[in-house]
Amino acid sequence: RNLYNPEFYLLAYRNIYANEGSMTPGVDGETLDGMSSPRIERIISALKDRSYRPKPARRTYIAKKNSSKKRPLGIPSGDDKLVQEVVRMILESIYEPTFSDYSHGFRPKRSCHTALEQIQRTFAGANWFVEGDIQACFDSFDHHVLIDILRRRIDDEAFITLMWKFLKAGYMEQWQYNRTYCGTPQGSGISPVLANIYLHELDMYVEEYKEGFIKGNRINRKVNPEYARRNREVQRFMRQNREVWDSLSEAEKKERAGELRRLREKQREIPSKQFRDETYKNLQYIRYADDFIISIIGSKKDAEALKADLAVFLKEKLNLTLSVEKTK
Repeated sequence: RNLYNPEFYLLAYRNIYANEGSMTPGVDGETLDGMSSPRIERIISALKDRSYRPKPARRTYIAKKNSSKKRPLGIPSGDDKLVQEVVRMILESIYEPTFSDYSHGFRPKRSCHTALEQIQRTFAGANWFVEGDIQACFDSFDHHVLIDILRRRIDDEAFITLMWKFLKAGYMEQWQYNRTYCGTPQGSGISPVLANIYLHELDMYVEEYKEGFIKGNRINRKVNPEYARRNREVQRFMRQNREVWDSLSEAEKKERAGELRRLREKQREIPSKQFRDETYKNLQYIRYADDFIISIIGSKKDAEALKADLAVFLKEKLNLTLSVEKTK
């Protein structure tokens, strides 16, 4: 079992020792400095007899990007950082192969750049968008829901118990202990993968919703008459110039090539398919961490219905709240 494998702890140490903040002390003053085989064996022994107790994180605050506000950050103890990295590797090996292709945050070989590339590739032609904002998402994950999700794939109560301990470890702020009743501790090594495990339920819901939503065939979608008119202009201009091209001077060729370029640019400004085509509907979805956006080829009524259905699913299945004001 990898949770008790010393080699896994050495690999975990190599993964995180050079990270920014890895040598920042937790509430007990310990860091990863001075990691040794006896220290690893002591941790594994405590995990085996279930006496291991994660320490409360030391809470600090860091500035948000492009904002004067600050967000809380929990700094685990040195031992907890190491165990969390081992747990992260185990969870990632179990869940990463089954995560949705629509999910791009906190994943190997994925980033905001891959999310943007997928948007550019798949969102063309949309006439409505639902941009999702979940209220205090990372701070609102229901621990019982999360553990139930983990139990579907992990049949190991010792591991599940360890997860409970990390979720309930709490934090210290101004020398006062605070319990954690929900959420994943921001700043912990396991928070990103746990967030993806939790929100994978949303990914699966949207994929299933899409199957029932799509209608018609993209190839057979009705052509926009204005686009067709512009296309005829381009084709006519090209045909006329082919007939006389060899007789033109270099200056005339350059001028007409520029005119063709301008005609094509005007054509590209027009959607190739009809804006409202009741025979065709489609939906695309992208999620990066707790932010998601859905493109819709359909009616405003379709977009409003989707927004309402998402709010119901998040509340009833994940105990999360879709911000009505910020979701648009």
